[in-house]
This record gives sequence, structure tokens and C-alpha cells, in this order.
Amino acid sequence: MPAMGIKEGFGMSIYDIFTLLGGVAMFLFGMRVMGESLEKRAGSKLKPILENLTSHPWKAVLLGAGVTAIMQSSSGTTVMVVGFVNSGIMQLRQAIAVVMGANIGTTITAWFLSLVGVQSSNFLITLLKPSTFSPILGFVGIVLLMSGKRHKDTAGILLGFAVLMLGMQQMSGAVSSLSDNAAFIGLLTKFSNPFIGVLVGAAVAGIIQSSSASVGILQAISLTGGLSYGAALPIIMGQNIGTCVTSIVSAIGANRNAKRVAAAHVIFNVLGTILFLGLFYLSNALFRFSFVKETINPFGVALVHSLFNLGATALFYPLIPLLESAAKRLIPDGQGDELAVLLDERLLKTPPIAIEVCRRQVMIMADQSKQAQLKSDALLDAFDSKEFDLLLGIEELVDRHEDMLGSYLIKVSAQPLSQAQSLEAFGLLHMISDLERISDHAVNLGEAAQEMSSRGWAFSARSQEDLAVIRRAVRDVLELTVDAVHNNDITLAQRVEPLEEVVNTLAETIRSGHILRMQEGESTFEVGLVLSEILINLERISDHCSNLALSMIEMKRSGSIDAHAYNRALREGESGRRFKQQYEEYLKRYALGRQD
Repeated sequence: MPAMGIKEGFGMSIYDIFTLLGGVAMFLFGMRVMGESLEKRAGSKLKPILENLTSHPWKAVLLGAGVTAIMQSSSGTTVMVVGFVNSGIMQLRQAIAVVMGANIGTTITAWFLSLVGVQSSNFLITLLKPSTFSPILGFVGIVLLMSGKRHKDTAGILLGFAVLMLGMQQMSGAVSSLSDNAAFIGLLTKFSNPFIGVLVGAAVAGIIQSSSASVGILQAISLTGGLSYGAALPIIMGQNIGTCVTSIVSAIGANRNAKRVAAAHVIFNVLGTILFLGLFYLSNALFRFSFVKETINPFGVALVHSLFNLGATALFYPLIPLLESAAKRLIPDGQGDELAVLLDERLLKTPPIAIEVCRRQVMIMADQSKQAQLKSDALLDAFDSKEFDLLLGIEELVDRHEDMLGSYLIKVSAQPLSQAQSLEAFGLLHMISDLERISDHAVNLGEAAQEMSSRGWAFSARSQEDLAVIRRAVRDVLELTVDAVHNNDITLAQRVEPLEEVVNTLAETIRSGHILRMQEGESTFEVGLVLSEILINLERISDHCSNLALSMIEMKRSGSIDAHAYNRALREGESGRRFKQQYEEYLKRYALGRQD
């Protein structure tokens, strides 16, 4: 039999099937390229938006709608939100509101695609049709792509949209032969059964993991003229349920709150589908809506999709606290899995957010290092074995953070980054190394206190007074540094170096004084060695504070700074006068021999 005569399925030739499959592939590929390019283009703007996100749910709803409209994927937004919650930069209640907004934002794609079915001889309407302007966008996109990397993301957006629309047209053309096919029309009428329609919609959206794409495919099928409103309605609602598959998969291996976001997403979409289908069929039984049996077109699919998602959000928005409670009941509190999942690799696709997550973890690590130093400082006054064990536990936690953050930041650095983002990633790598070393020196101080206690040794009264002064200076320089890290404050960071210089001066003065006391017989050589060890570790802590401050200044100024050149510059001109003034103020505040 000649190939041209081969018919498959519902009267489609094998070539029509190939065309349909190719159209689906182009549609999905174009959507992916466009979404990823939009995400990269807008990624740097997501960080300040998230930083300004407050506890008001309506703002989170708008955020979800806006981000999804940009990314052209509610699944992508939901995955990102799961990552945010998993990393601690978004609360569960906020995340639920964002997911609601994502359902609204995903309807934008359907409205763009509805233009495919517009038929008019009007010049302006014809110009607005995707078949008219998408080839132009594709041409502009390829020109930008060939012009260099600078416009790569913009080119990806334009090319992705052009390929998406071309795929939509190819799908529409492939199924156009089915418009008069009785068998195909008979199959579509079976979707009027709400249970079957919901299952089909959920299955398609779950397989391709995009409600936007599945709605687009439904719009292409609607162009055959064989799909009614009654058949399309349950499919559209089922597609919202199917898109939950992505959030469920993304929550695997995440922490409890991230799993709760996925649970809330499922509850929201399933309950919304049940309530709206129940309300629709009850109303239809009473009022017999005439439009139910009418043929739906791409515009009608977009309208139903939007009305359902807007209605579901309006209905459940006041119930966000109840959704949160339900999610917490489904995913109860557990123990001990939080640290292992703080850094979510799903966020690597959005480097600015991944870097922000790392910065927040650096803040936590800074608090831990400070806690370690304060505990070691207390041990110098009165050694306690239980407190020393707690100090060792803190140091292990800091080490773990350094390992995790270091590995994650290296992965972040491997992503396409701007110069500023690359500098911040490397700056954070340097910072976690310095924070880990601070905790190491804190343990060394604890061990010195342990040795003094076990051997029954004691410092002379004068040495104790001198040590109290330099320990206070080190506590203050670490406090100043940690405050600078928390507030990302370069002004505070610039005050670290003068105080670090004072710590060095104090250490040298105390060493010289202790040598004289040993010569006069007021102290022993062994005690002098322990004192020297304590001074070395105190100096090293202040040195690492200086390094931390320098890393912050480098990140703020968006350029590498040579430490020696920076220190020289501090002592010249107006900076030199300011440095000298601050140094002298600190020197008076921490003068040896003061009783305060």
C-alpha cells in the first residue's frame, strides 16, 4: 500500500502524526528556552524583591503571579519556592500565597496562545497574530545571538517564543484534519465526564510537568472545532492538579517546610477542582447553561483557565492559615534533618538567589563562630569540662557549615554569573574559611584554659589584668565584624582594621611585660608559654576579623583588593587621618592598666 494512503488512529496520516509530535516537541522546547532565558534575565531582580517581601499574603500572591508570568511556568515558580523555603529565605505561609499567585501567572501564556485562533482581515489584528510577528522575533533573536554573548538571554527569549509559536501552529495544522472526523469527535465528547476529564488533564500536565504547555496543547486541539466547553472544563482543572507533580518531586529530600509547600499546593489545587466542578455541575443542573455544549476555541480555553485560577485564589486566599495548618498536619514535625538540606541545588538555576542563600548561611556561621569565641573566653576565667564539650560541638558545626557552603559555592561559581555575582561567590568562600579558623582558634583557647586548670597553674594578677583588656578588645572586634556581616555594612567593616591593629599592639606589649615578670621571678617559663599561645590565638582571631572585613569591602566595591595595598591606603590622606583617629580612640579605650 502506498505510504500516502496509510491512515493511523482517527484518520490522521502517519505524516500528520509526525507533524503533531514535532509540533509538541517544538512547543515544549520553545517554552523551556524562553522560560530559562527570562529567568536568567530577571534573576538578579528577584533578590531585592524577595528581600522586600513582607508577611502580607497579597504581596506574595502578586510576587507569584509576576514571577510565573516572567518564567512562563507555574511549575518552575513552585520548584523555586520549594527551594526558598528549604533554604530558609521564605516562610511557609508566604510560600503558599506565592503558589496561589503562580496559578494566576500561568494563565498569561494561554492568552498569548489564544491569538493563534484569531481570524480577521484587519491589518492591526493580523499584525498582532503570532504567525505574523513571531518570525520577526525569531529573526531579531538570531541576529542578537550571533552578535555576541552580551544579548544571549534576550536572544533566548525571542527565539524561544518564536519556536513555541511555530510549534503551536504546527500542532494546530496537524490536527486540523480531525475537525470532521466522527471518531475523534466522539472521543472528545467522552471527556465531558468530569472524572475522565480531570484524570486526562492531570495525566498530561503531570507527564510534561507544565500546566501552561498542557493548556497550550488543549488550545491546539480546540482549533479542530470538536471540543466543547463541557469537555474542556474538567480537563483544564485536571491540568492544575497535574502540575503538582513537579512540586512533589522537587520536595523529595527537602526539609519539612519545603514538603509542606508541596502538600499545600496539592491541597489547594485538588480542593479547588472539587469545589468548582461541584459548583459548576450543580448550577448547570439547576439552570442548564447553554454554553456547555458549544464549541470552545483557544480564547475560551484561556478564559476558563483564568476564571478558574482567579476564583480558586479568591476563595482560598482568606484560608491560607488553614492551608498552612493542614500542611503541617500532613507533614508533622520531625527531628534533625535540617542542616543537611539547607543548601538546595535547585536554586543553582537562579544564581542570585543561590548566592543570597549562601550569604544568609554565612550570617548563621558568623554567629556560631562568635558563640565559640565567647565560650572559650569564659573558659579562660573558669574552666568547665561540660562547657568545653559544648565548645567542641560548636566547632564541629562550624566545620560542617564550611564543608557544605564551600561545596555549594563552588557549584554556584560554575554557573553563568555576572562579574559582581562571581566576586560575591568567591568573597563568601573566603569568608567561610576565616569564620572556620576563628572557631578553631576558639578551641585552641579552650585547650589552653584546660591545660592551666589541669596543671593547677595561674597567671599573675598583672597578667590577668592585661589579658582581660586584650580579650575585651577581641570580643569587641569580633562583635563589630559579625554586625558588619549581618547588616552588610561597609562602614562597620572599615572600623575593624584600626581595632585589629590595637589588638596587635596590645599583644606585643603584654608579651614584653610578661618577659620582664619572668625575669623578676613573678612567673614561670611554662606559664609564659601558655600565655604566648593565648595571645597568638587572640591575634589570629582579630586577623581573621580583618580578613572578613576586607572580603566585605571587596564585594561592595566590586573588585579585588590587595590586602597590603589596602592597608597602605588606609594610612594615607583623609583615610589615614580617619584611621589614625580611630586607632587612637581604640588605644585609649583598651589601655593596659585600666580597671573597667
